[in-house]
Amino acid sequence: MATLDDVARMASELPAVIEGEDKHGHGQRTWAVGGKIFAWERPFSKADLKRFGDQTPPEGPILAVRTADLHDKEAVLAANPAAFFTIPHFDGYSAVLVQLQEVSTEALRDALTDGWLACAPRPLADQYTDDAKRLGRPSSPGLPPGKSYRHAARHRSLGYEHHDARLRRLGRSLADAVTSADGTDHVALGRLCLPRLV
Repeated sequence: MATLDDVARMASELPAVIEGEDKHGHGQRTWAVGGKIFAWERPFSKADLKRFGDQTPPEGPILAVRTADLHDKEAVLAANPAAFFTIPHFDGYSAVLVQLQEVSTEALRDALTDGWLACAPRPLADQYTDDAKRLGRPSSPGLPPGKSYRHAARHRSLGYEHHDARLRRLGRSLADAVTSADGTDHVALGRLCLPRLV
């Protein structure tokens, strides 16, 4: 179980993060890097609640966190369906919702780091992952030392590095991997088989 204060503490551990409030003046907390919000408090609107119909909406504080893209969104949703979810309002948008009462500390930290890497300016994100490699520590908790967390900003086209810990959590294996000219293993995303897509 996590709180918004836990989110604030974890987000502040990432470089150049600024905590603020939403631009609509509702007083919800936001966390941004390089002028881009990567996580924000996201209570349900009346329209959201209406769309739940007879279903009970998730309780407690809800956090929205950006993902690198829609493929990453599907991977996050598949990895931890008890804590991560989406709503129709987020269809086609690269972000997930997190039920803070259900999420583990490790999964929350991973999601925040992934969101930060998706929104951080390229030089800052590269510096963060390079520092993690140089120091022999993972750039995101739960990763093997020396591995950098996969990330891609919308303005660049990078392959994704997948790591054993994420794959174990997904409970799936990759059929093929391709190797780029620089020797980096990249996943053939078309071959990634996720439960929500099958």
